[in-house]
Order: sequence, then C-alpha cells, then structure tokens
Amino acid sequence: MVLPGILLVDKPSGLTSHDVVARVRRAFGTRKVGHAGTLDPMATGLLVIGIEGATRLLTYIVGADKTYEATIRLGQVTSTDDAEGEIVSQADAGDVTASAIAAGIAALTGEISQVPSSVSAIKVDGRRAYDRVRAGEQVELAARDVTVSRFEVLAERRSGGVVDLDVVVDCSSGTYIRALARDLGAGLGVGGHLTALRRSRVGDFDVADAVTVEQLSDAVPMTPAAAAECVLPVLTVTADEARDLRHGKRLFGQATRLSALLAAAIDPEDVLVGVVEARGKDLKSAMNMPEEATG
Repeated sequence: MVLPGILLVDKPSGLTSHDVVARVRRAFGTRKVGHAGTLDPMATGLLVIGIEGATRLLTYIVGADKTYEATIRLGQVTSTDDAEGEIVSQADAGDVTASAIAAGIAALTGEISQVPSSVSAIKVDGRRAYDRVRAGEQVELAARDVTVSRFEVLAERRSGGVVDLDVVVDCSSGTYIRALARDLGAGLGVGGHLTALRRSRVGDFDVADAVTVEQLSDAVPMTPAAAAECVLPVLTVTADEARDLRHGKRLFGQATRLSALLAAAIDPEDVLVGVVEARGKDLKSAMNMPEEATG
C-alpha cells in the first residue's frame, strides 16, 4: 500500500509539471498524484506534490504565497513574454537608468491589477489559454488583483542594447512573473520578457528541502500531518473527537478553539484527521482525510 504524503520536487527546465507528476506516479506505483501550482517547462524549482489521500491537502497549499528568482530582459518583447517565444519587437534599452528601473518596479509592487500572459494555463471556456493561442486564436484574459510584497533587483547586466535584471519576487498566488517582466518593460518604453524563472518557496515549503527527479525512487514524502502543519494552524484533538470528526459529527460548542478560519485537526497519534472550520459555535470538518491515510 502506498502511504499518503506530500513530496517536494525540484523541477528541472524542459519538463512540464505534468511530466513530473507522471514520474512520481511511476516511482510510487500509484495514479493518485497531483501538484499545487503549475510551473512552465522553461521554469525550474519547487513543485509541491500530493500522493494518495494527501492530494486533498493541495487545495490548502495552492493558495500560499510564493517566492521566485527570475531574470528579466529589457529591450525585447516576445510572443510569449518569455524566452520560449519569438522576438516580435526590439528597442535599445541601454539608456534606461537604474532610477527609472527602480520607479518601474515600485509601480509593480504592492496590490496591483495584472493581466496574465495569453499563453498562461488559465482556462477559457474549458480550454487552456496557451492551447487556444497555439491554435491561432486571439486570447484576451481579464485582469486580476494580485499582491507583490517584494520585487527586488539583485544584479544588473548591460550589453548590446539590452538590460538583464536578476530579481527576486515575493507574491500572492496567481501572480504571473512573465507579466511582471512584460509590464516593467512596457512601462519603461523598451519592452521586456522573462529569460529565466525559478520558484524557491511555496508557503513554508522551500526548494532547499526538495528532491530532484533522479532521486524520486528513494524519496520519503512528508506525512500529511507534517505537511498540514506547514500551511495551517494546528488543532490537537482527542481520540474521541477525531472519531467524531471522521464520522462527520460536529464538535459542539468548540468553535472558540480556532485561532483562524481553518485548522489542521491532528489526533494523539500525530495523524491528520482533516481540516476543520467553525460553523456557528461548533466545529465541523471542511475536509476529512481517508481513514487509511494514517501517515
């Protein structure tokens, strides 16, 4: 029997997120595998993978804040807003000053409205936007509100009329770094696109703790309880309370035990019972782990 768990994988460039899921399925001998947040084939870094019953936890992980390290090239616009697309226009960015770049970055920091790239994985009438673009369709996506809490230049290189910026970005879920590169270049009047992208953090999960795809056969996933503690407050429950929650019963008059909207209910054996929420004065399950998920 395959035990449920959360696995951190450092995705290499050239593989899709689905490719990594397929490799995890083969390595662990199960079809029940999912991930919390797609990375483009060009991108590298942290994929949070759910195995067996722990896939239920992905709902609570996918919305976590994230950190990316990226390289933005000013002076060139591409059809995909990244290096995988064709260059569609160029401008000499050599005269763009550091102060202008800083001002452009400041305008893209904080709570902003962002239009995702047309080749993103967002679904439009049931189909991925990038599939529609590849089929020759014109795709216009609606703007969305996102939060960029840090957008910092780590290094700058100038050569041949282009400016390469190594940056680090802390942002809310749903933020597109390609769109930041595009919008920074547009705001500076020279265009821009992304040439490298690495996701280093998802919530409290760090790529430093991830395994490579070559290490999958020897990888040991985190238990559901350990993973849940990384994304939710913990509510320790008794064995009787755990049984009641698993059977769909409420814990009457216990809502005041919650310090947030949701909490991970963990029993005396350090097993994740599920995720609980307040309902009036009571506590009830928002998500129950399968009973066989005793990891």
